[in-house]
Amino acid sequence: MEPSISQLEGTAEAITVAEAIPERSAGFARWLIPALAGAWSLFQLSLAFLVISSDIVRVVHLVFAISLVFLSYPLLKKPRKGRLGALFSDRSKTPIPDAALAVMAALSAAYFALDYVGISGRQGLPITRDFILGIALLILLLEAARRALGPALPTIAFTFIVLCLCGPDLPDFIAFRRVTPAQLLGQLTMSTEGVYGVPLYVSASMVYLFVLFGAILERTGGGHYFVQLAFSLLGGFRGGPAKAAVLASGLTGLVSGSSIANTVTTGTFTIPLMKRCGYPAVKAAAVEVAASTNGQLMPPIMGAAAFIIAERCNLPYLSVVRAAFVPAVVSYLALIFITHLEACKLGLKGMPREELPVFRTVLVGGLHFLIPLGLLIILLVQRYSPQLAAFWSIIVLAGTVTIREAALDLRKGRGVRGALIRSGILLWKSLVAGGKNMMGIGVAVAAAGIIVGVMTLGPGSLVTELIGKLSGGRLSLVLLLTAATSLVLGMGLPTTANYIVVSTLVAPTILTLSGNAGLAVPVIAAHLFCFFFGILADDTPPVGLAAYAAAAIAKSNPIATGVQGFLYDMRTALLPFMFFFNTDLLLIGIHSPLHMLLIFVTATIAMFAFASLTQNYLLCQNALHESGVLIAVTAILLRPDLFVDWLNLPGKWVCYTVGSLGYALVMLLQHLRQGSVKKQRQSGK
Repeated sequence: MEPSISQLEGTAEAITVAEAIPERSAGFARWLIPALAGAWSLFQLSLAFLVISSDIVRVVHLVFAISLVFLSYPLLKKPRKGRLGALFSDRSKTPIPDAALAVMAALSAAYFALDYVGISGRQGLPITRDFILGIALLILLLEAARRALGPALPTIAFTFIVLCLCGPDLPDFIAFRRVTPAQLLGQLTMSTEGVYGVPLYVSASMVYLFVLFGAILERTGGGHYFVQLAFSLLGGFRGGPAKAAVLASGLTGLVSGSSIANTVTTGTFTIPLMKRCGYPAVKAAAVEVAASTNGQLMPPIMGAAAFIIAERCNLPYLSVVRAAFVPAVVSYLALIFITHLEACKLGLKGMPREELPVFRTVLVGGLHFLIPLGLLIILLVQRYSPQLAAFWSIIVLAGTVTIREAALDLRKGRGVRGALIRSGILLWKSLVAGGKNMMGIGVAVAAAGIIVGVMTLGPGSLVTELIGKLSGGRLSLVLLLTAATSLVLGMGLPTTANYIVVSTLVAPTILTLSGNAGLAVPVIAAHLFCFFFGILADDTPPVGLAAYAAAAIAKSNPIATGVQGFLYDMRTALLPFMFFFNTDLLLIGIHSPLHMLLIFVTATIAMFAFASLTQNYLLCQNALHESGVLIAVTAILLRPDLFVDWLNLPGKWVCYTVGSLGYALVMLLQHLRQGSVKKQRQSGK
């Protein structure tokens, strides 16, 4: 059944609440914020046919993002008493001081474009005006990041600024050459190496259009369609609602750049159904959290980081998508398998077929959503630029929505005028939603650019040396430190900013130590390693934001939900360690379709074995020796190269065969044991 526009708006409001974006509906903010957000979306769409300098595009992108944050987010997050406290914590309207800060932030951000010729001519020699506006930009950007994202990112960025200025005065083992305030300011605010660096460029040129595509798809009913489609396919199987939740989150993750939005979009429907079928509240919420968090692994958007990874690794965008494909899909299949094992342990059944939507009806009823999505994938495969692919997909999506509304009215004997008006309003609200969704990402990548800019001035080589000393030059310890750093930083940073920070700090060290150890590790492997662990932070206690969103729906304990979700995500935590050393999983150097299929199948078996191990269950509870076999199967299939070298085997095919047979052996042993138990029960009767 097609959702009504009011239902779609209700879902959008739920996402807004979950992501803590205030809906300021009083005073001038009621019309100014939507006007700016919609205008921003129109500007980004216009870049498909307007020729504008990339430097100017970055500036305009930041101007919109930073001004919207000051207009949308209050100074104080929690309501306060007293006149000033109430003024600066009011979430319903924008106070005049915040509006003034929005204007100041916009002007300081726009200064790079307004005096572009002058700034270009005095690189490294800032005048007084440059100092004043540059310092103002840094202060206001850090404050905007604090309001939109919390204190973690601005604190880290400010710490790096201070360390950069105090280089020679630091203890000897971390001291570095002096950086003058003029050099620092020139790097961060008067060049494209800091605030206006690569992260902001990628956000402005590519990320925005994909996030906008996802926002339009969600507003027009695409999220609801994916949920219904998933339930029509899997809802009737054992533990069907949980399996459908995973599939729906994976489909939504194709176009969603946010694990929290994914959680609310699908979880509002799936979590209550999982509870109704017998899943405990904590496990129902945790399944949704694990599925939605992993949605950021799914190409083509990958949490808006795929484009930044491509730019930083100097790789084509499709190469990043290709490398991430097998780990992402295998991770999702393993999660579906985990929900099956949980359902078996709990003795659950599927939903009655009469309560489920009919697959054919659902599929046909939402084909207009698959057309733009299919077009997006085709254009990307045909090597169109990501910007053009997203632009034309948005145009086609807007056209199909309008045609759908007109067809519905004509079928009811009405004219198309009302349909055109409804479609126009819905599309405008989608443009506004796209701008609101992007303002946090915009200030996040700009603030992360501060760290990138500081690192290139001197501390970069120092961090590499320091991590090398802490790890004793052992690559495995560096990887563990990287994983821990990503999880800790991710508690307060969005995935994209987390990836930028961690990859800037650690990826060069990983690659250096890999070279020292004689390992030819591709750059993409190091960057995807940082990215995967940044994603896992969204369900890592005590500040897993996706876990809090799911717990609110399930009425479960958020900490317990986060712990359970992380236990489900242990398979995702294992994969980066495996593909770092076994780059076959990233399809690097693999061109034969049969070889790709073999890698996919064996990786899936390995992850199923690991899921059976962590759940201590396959067909029944694992015996100790069976768990030992599952450990061996996981290791052999994910690291065949290691066993080929150790045992001097003729090829990886031996490992693939032995590992697959080992998993089949465990299944056979448990099947025989199950049969024996049934016979004993029958004879006892």
